[in-house]
Order: sequence, then structure tokens, then C-alpha cells
Amino acid sequence: MKDHYNVLFLCTGNSARSIMAEAILNSKGGPQFTAYSAGSHPSGSVRPEAIAQLEAVHISTDGLRSKSWNEFTEPDSPTMDFVVTVCDNAAKEACPLFQIGGSTGGDAQAVTMIRAHWGVPDPPAVQGSPREIECAFREAYTILDRRIDLFLSLALNSLDRTALQKAVEQIGER
Repeated sequence: MKDHYNVLFLCTGNSARSIMAEAILNSKGGPQFTAYSAGSHPSGSVRPEAIAQLEAVHISTDGLRSKSWNEFTEPDSPTMDFVVTVCDNAAKEACPLFQIGGSTGGDAQAVTMIRAHWGVPDPPAVQGSPREIECAFREAYTILDRRIDLFLSLALNSLDRTALQKAVEQIGER
């Protein structure tokens, strides 16, 4: 039975959606989860609107930064149990080989990495007034927050790999 899971959220720019997902899961997941985020073509900075949205709901933004998914391909990088794309572009790209989570502490049942796509509209793509842009970031946050709550409600140690894969994929449809 596994007691800790690493989750990597991916998008293209790693400036908003994946950053918010990382922060939300790290805020809500407790010691059972560590969330990370990365991008296929990172922008190099986190959108201030994403930071403002997280701070508005009292989620820590300490340490959040835009980074390449290549940081998670090194031998000393954390092993990933779940990789979730949150933008359609990243979902279509060929992902690098990440360190894959497996058995820990002598557990004979290795857990292979679960991949899923939870598409979320891109708030930085919204053109409009500052209020409309703020609403787009709030909407993206709300979708991610709801999906992460669903993810946290899964009985991870009770589901076989096939059922777990299906359950995590279905979250992206909600």
C-alpha cells in the first residue's frame, strides 16, 4: 500500500493552469501528495493573475515558477505516479519519459504512472477588460479546484490500475 503520491501537472507555458493545479493540490493534498507543474515550452514567468487568484483564496504561492518538463526527466527527479495535462496543446505533444512511480517500502505491487487529460480553457488567451480576464482566471481555478477535490476523493489504494486510470480520466470530463 502506497502512502505518498507525486503528481505532475503539464501545460504548454506553465504560467497559469498547471501552476494553479500544483498550488491547489499542494494546499489540499496534505502529506499524501506532492504536486509539481511544468510546461513543454515554458513562458519563464508565472502570470500575475494566477498568483492573484491563488492568493485571493489563501493558497500559498511560495516557490511557484515556470519550468520545463525536462526538469522531471533527470534520474534524480521525483518519480511521478500521476501526470495530468491541463491544456489541449500539451496533451497532443509527445511527452518526455518521466521517472515513473513504483513500489516503495518493499511493496510488491508496483504502481505504474497514470496519465490523464483534464482540459481547462486558457485564461491568458482571453482578450477583454481586466474584469473579464480576472473572471477567466477565476473560472480556470474553479474547474481545477473541483477536479482536484474529485481526485482527492478517490480510494487510490483500493482501485486496480485499470479502474484508477479510468477514474482519473473521467475527472477531466467533469
